[in-house]
Amino acid sequence: MNLLEVNDLKMHFPIHGGITARKIGAVKAVDGISLSIRKGETLGIVGESGCGKSTLGKAIVRLTNPTAGSIHINGKDITHMSQGQLRPLRKQFQMMFQDPAESLNPRMSVGEIITEPMLIQKIGNRISRRERAIELLERVGMPASAVDKFSFEFSGGQRQRIGVARAIALQPELLVLDEPVSALDVSVQSQVLNLLMELQDEMGIAYMFIAHDLAVVKHISDNVAVMYLGKLVEMADADIIYKNPKHAYTKALISAIPIPDPTVEKERVILEGDVPSPINPPKGSAFGHRINHPNYAETEDLDMPLVEINPGHWVAADPCCLSEEDYAKARALV
Repeated sequence: MNLLEVNDLKMHFPIHGGITARKIGAVKAVDGISLSIRKGETLGIVGESGCGKSTLGKAIVRLTNPTAGSIHINGKDITHMSQGQLRPLRKQFQMMFQDPAESLNPRMSVGEIITEPMLIQKIGNRISRRERAIELLERVGMPASAVDKFSFEFSGGQRQRIGVARAIALQPELLVLDEPVSALDVSVQSQVLNLLMELQDEMGIAYMFIAHDLAVVKHISDNVAVMYLGKLVEMADADIIYKNPKHAYTKALISAIPIPDPTVEKERVILEGDVPSPINPPKGSAFGHRINHPNYAETEDLDMPLVEINPGHWVAADPCCLSEEDYAKARALV
């Protein structure tokens, strides 16, 4: 059984206008996404800024209420649970945010930050919680003395380690990591990534790793899902995605990964045009619309679902983004 099952998830934010503040539209941040994560596995979610990655993560841990679709964790449907019903289940899933300066309360000591989840879940007493906080700090590479200090006394990398300690305090089975290293220096990024991978081996945690840096995602992920304008366009094993991408958008993203060898020449795919607005998305292929593809007109109102074009390799059946051979194969599977 999968640890996480997401089916046709939608997250639309209404837009109100006029004197009566009636609904005049919606921002379709997440628009029909289905995915799954097994225990101990890492799924990387990649895409440009504004494609809906962070909104997807927040919806999965129920920081926002989904518009439609379903979310199952360990077989339990949490889609419409109240916050009271969710509270005891939150021990199973946690979220770690991009900017530790914003996600850590500067008025609370580091010890209070780390023990707050235990306090909410009524785990232990004041002394045992403090001992647990010190133990967690030392596990993530921080000194025990940090327990009585404040988060603003530390560097960005140290603050993110505190964020890791808080995220694992309840020993969750699933961690949603929202660009956890993008705000850090490159040297510190590798340290935090290695820490996360060590904790995964020790605790068997499953990760949903959200990022726009494909090199980082390749390093940590078992499987990779590529998002564009609120939808998944390709999903497969990480090695398959990087060695044999099918979708034109995936190919463009991978071409942007720098190679640390000046003697190797790499053909870069330059994306033209602008990302369409999620308020008024194109009727057809969103990526085809962006690059002004000659086949765009035939995609208007065309159903372009993800299909399993090869075992374990899913791609949107989009004539603007696949080779003729791949599109014919994908269309036959729709």
